[in-house]
Amino acid sequence: MKIFSYESRFSQLLLKLCYACYLNLLWAICSLPIFTIGASTTALYYSCLKLVRDQDSYVGESFFRSFRQNFKQATVLWLILLGVGVFLGADGYILYHLRQNAEGALAVVWTLILALVIALGVLYTIVLEYVFPLLASVSNTNAAMLKNSFLIGTHYLFATILVFAVHFAMFFVVVAWFTPLIVLGEGLCALISAWLLNSILIACSGTPEEREDTP
Repeated sequence: MKIFSYESRFSQLLLKLCYACYLNLLWAICSLPIFTIGASTTALYYSCLKLVRDQDSYVGESFFRSFRQNFKQATVLWLILLGVGVFLGADGYILYHLRQNAEGALAVVWTLILALVIALGVLYTIVLEYVFPLLASVSNTNAAMLKNSFLIGTHYLFATILVFAVHFAMFFVVVAWFTPLIVLGEGLCALISAWLLNSILIACSGTPEEREDTP
């Protein structure tokens, strides 16, 4: 039947789901040392962007090529973001409990400071969403990557919300509904996110061909 032919949309969808599962496994294994999460996430998005653009079917080769080439910069960016995330998380936890135990004017002060930390957390999340897909698409300094991630994320706010929703939905489904879906996990999230961000990244970094040799 035509629906089961290799060129059919159904077959291509199944193939991409298999790739997502494979990439999810590679991402999970390469992320185990924790400090390599940045490099593995960059490699994951590089491979997913290739799939979305129908440029490469050798996803494993693409993954490890990007992992090697972007390891140093991705690791530095990840450690910076990890440190900031821990700082914001600890501040939020402390301020929440201070707010719970305070009364009157002091409670208002802690509430305002907590609101500021939450706002910073939202901005942090925006940068975290974009920095590794951006690193998979262009070459730039660490400071420029962080700055551009923030600017792109706030400019294309609808896409930013959609990418966050994809990851939140996957987390919710795996934890609360259907745990076996973890086999697709971040691989499927990255593939959907790559599809959502593809045109944005092309507009911000040039045509896909310009990035072909420098993932």
